[in-house]
Amino acid sequence: IFYTDWMWTSFVVFSVSQSTMLAVGAVYYMLFTGVPGTATYYATIMTIYTWVAKGAWFALGYPYDFIVVPVWIPSAMLLDLTYWATRRNKHAVIIIGGTLVGLSLPLFNMVNLLLIRDPLEVAFKYPRPTLPAYMTPIEPQVGKFYNSPV
Repeated sequence: IFYTDWMWTSFVVFSVSQSTMLAVGAVYYMLFTGVPGTATYYATIMTIYTWVAKGAWFALGYPYDFIVVPVWIPSAMLLDLTYWATRRNKHAVIIIGGTLVGLSLPLFNMVNLLLIRDPLEVAFKYPRPTLPAYMTPIEPQVGKFYNSPV
């Protein structure tokens, strides 16, 4: 139950943060430069950056699907189409484009996440090489304080 709750929470948190990052960053650049296609360019850069991070973690010995590359590009293309269709109204691209990104990016990422191996299985198969001090298991002190009222 805990894992299912944590998985859903992380999906929601990442969906909100990635949608916001794409919509705010790309709309800012589109309105600043006035160039349609800027959102797709921005999403492509973020995708390549994530591929580099994925390769770095893989080089450190983690499994290839330890990092999942988010699907930014289709949502960015929708944002570019919205900007192209509403060039005269800057508020429309923010409202309509932001809504389209916020609705589409979680759907694309859900399909993406369904295609990878079970994260819990991967976590048990590839444990961290060293645990931080606050996560080091403590052996239970069974029977040590059998006279204690607590």
